[in-house]
Amino acid sequence: MARLPSTARLQCQLIAFKAAIFLPFSHAHGEPIRDQSKTILCCQIMQTVRTAVPSSSPAIYEEPPSALLGYSHTQPFEDDFHFLQNRLGRLHAKLRLGIEADHEAQVFGQGINYFHIENLTLSHFVIGAFLKLTGVYWRGRRNAARIEIRHNCITSPQIPKAFDGFTILQLSDLHVEMSQDAMAHLTAILQKISYDLCVLTGDYRGQSFGSYEVTLETMSRISAELKKPAYGVLGNHDTVCMLRGLEDMGIRMLVNENETIKRNGCCIYLAGIDDAHFYRADNIEKAVSKIPNDEFSILLSHTPEIYRQAALADFNVLLSGHTHGGQICLPGRIPITLDSVLPRHMGAGPWKYRDMIGYTSVGAGSSVVPVRFNCPPEITLHHLQSE
Repeated sequence: MARLPSTARLQCQLIAFKAAIFLPFSHAHGEPIRDQSKTILCCQIMQTVRTAVPSSSPAIYEEPPSALLGYSHTQPFEDDFHFLQNRLGRLHAKLRLGIEADHEAQVFGQGINYFHIENLTLSHFVIGAFLKLTGVYWRGRRNAARIEIRHNCITSPQIPKAFDGFTILQLSDLHVEMSQDAMAHLTAILQKISYDLCVLTGDYRGQSFGSYEVTLETMSRISAELKKPAYGVLGNHDTVCMLRGLEDMGIRMLVNENETIKRNGCCIYLAGIDDAHFYRADNIEKAVSKIPNDEFSILLSHTPEIYRQAALADFNVLLSGHTHGGQICLPGRIPITLDSVLPRHMGAGPWKYRDMIGYTSVGAGSSVVPVRFNCPPEITLHHLQSE
């Protein structure tokens, strides 16, 4: 194996030093973030490596100084960054990757709410140990695998007659690595139900940082059972680096974008935004652009916390998840916490704000610990009805 020349190693270290000391700061939603993504700097390092070592040389066994950059192996390299630039635009790609590099495992201070228990790894162990000591852990795990099918009717005079009876399947908060039993049950259910279109409202990954290869592998098996077209948005557990993998399996990801759904000469509009809870990379103004006034429109958002903005943007329906309905609830489905800043009646099921119809899915998966109490997991079939 060829060893990276000392000159090239020094150049890599200088780039890393520049990242740590001289990166300019900007502001996004009041939070300081690095204006230049660490991804770009890592690409500079890789370019230095390629320049220093001829293509005919054996493989290099020294990696760039990722520790100096605070970089993990899940961060994209040059080809991924170019894909995201082309897919999302240079500014949004830099913004999302920069926020991830700076904040993806942050416990306090980032996002809409202050404390993020999903990023506090110790809490996973403590909660799991407590439930095992009290003897209810395995009952909670069985509960988490018993996914229910819920039906929700959406009635509006703006729904075209051609879409009367149109059925939308909503999957949310799968966290696919957390419970193999739940995902196996979900796959079996998907083979039996009938619907016209599928939407996925984020949080495909179990952890909120780290690798995502297992997530994509499991999602590919679930996607194979989905009737297409299928549309999705990213959640606070999802890195934007998963975008290519999800789209390669046939899920059209809406990142502050919209699509026209046509049926028998009529159409409705489906929009989706990037995560608004933790990464705060949402742009409703962009998502609603090109949707004609007075046309029936649905917004997909991982979190329902943007209900005010969605209503003021004249969306007819907001489909979301994130809250898990509390996941661990008191009898009567009373949530201990919703991990969200919103009225509690919006934490699960159907609700209404102004003229907008909302639905918050409690999700098919589980987070932090793979258990549920008094809050069974669900997938939802939304049935459109024109008045």
